[in-house]
Amino acid sequence: MKQFSRRLWVRASAIGAIGVLAAVLATVAERFVPFEIPGSIKADSVDTILNIIASSMLAVTTFSLSAMTSAYASATSNVTPRATTLLVEDRMTQNVLSTFVGSFLYGIVGIVVLQTGAYGDKGRVILFVVTIGVIALIVFQLLRWIDHLTKLGRVGETTGRIEEAAARAIDARRQNPYLGGKPLAPGSHTTFADMIPVEAGAIGYVRHIDMQALSSLAESIDGEIHLLVNPGAFVYRDTKIAYLDAPKAEPHEDMEPEDATRQSVTIGNERSFDQDPRFGLVVLSETAQRALSPAVNDPGTAIDVIGRATRLLSQWSEPAEDQEPRFPRVFVPALAADDLFEDAFMTIARDGAAQVEVQLRLQKSLAALIRRGSEDFRAAARRQAALALSRAEKALPIAADVQRLRDDLKD
Repeated sequence: MKQFSRRLWVRASAIGAIGVLAAVLATVAERFVPFEIPGSIKADSVDTILNIIASSMLAVTTFSLSAMTSAYASATSNVTPRATTLLVEDRMTQNVLSTFVGSFLYGIVGIVVLQTGAYGDKGRVILFVVTIGVIALIVFQLLRWIDHLTKLGRVGETTGRIEEAAARAIDARRQNPYLGGKPLAPGSHTTFADMIPVEAGAIGYVRHIDMQALSSLAESIDGEIHLLVNPGAFVYRDTKIAYLDAPKAEPHEDMEPEDATRQSVTIGNERSFDQDPRFGLVVLSETAQRALSPAVNDPGTAIDVIGRATRLLSQWSEPAEDQEPRFPRVFVPALAADDLFEDAFMTIARDGAAQVEVQLRLQKSLAALIRRGSEDFRAAARRQAALALSRAEKALPIAADVQRLRDDLKD
């Protein structure tokens, strides 16, 4: 439902319906006005204003869609195609376009109803007042849209959105390391021999895991559910995504427990930022990769991405408050620190191995992360730093750059 509400057409349809209702309800609103409204408004006056709104909003909506498409193309070519999801779901863009579409529909319906003579004297006054309000809303949204267009699709703005999305996912997972469940013990796969396996049944990425539904299922079968995958994992039809430890595996809501478990794990063609902290780090890393390519040659963006990734991993290293599991019957595997560091820095270290300025910033960032977090976190940072140094020593063109990098590490 959350992902459905982010679609542009949903919000545009909702606000468009409000615009249509506003124009239609003005015909009956006068019946509920018990007093005489001073003054009168001629039908031609309101009709002229509505014509201006309808014609101008159609043009503005068309222009805005063109600008939005250009921003998507810019993000695809200059950042990464994975970042366009955040632009498509941008609330500001959706609200502005929905306002324009709603105003256009309001104007069209208002003109049609006005020509039928359905508005009385009070109705025309009410319609005029509502129209003034619509004009004020249009002006407000236009000013916001102008400011928004100056930044939409730019590299810095888009990488900022990626960082924000990743930060939300990281904070949510840090507060609930196991999505509200209990930790799946490492090496526990050997204990699943007597449990009921659940296969993915589809090929794609795990986009979302409905922990509430899994918890309800576990209670109904008086058992436990051991998940083997995290959001972001790529699965095949025969991939085991969970095991059911269920003494009485009876149907749940007219479905077999295996089918109910499978239905609670959403699999799609693309990854989602919501429950997948690693995806944000991957998309940031892809941005740096493109910046370091010979066609772009923009080490500054790569250095900026290193800083953003460092902030995100530093956020991950912060200890979370101990909380009682909300879903004690569901077991979830932990996220490995090595995977997070690999997602954030491995490709940057590889593609920027021959650029000393990138390597210097990368080593400084990893040195800062080595001083934070748990022992596993620090060990992962040390391994990534050693790997990056090995790549740099092989790729840096002159010995002076290698020596400078080593000297900086000593400091």
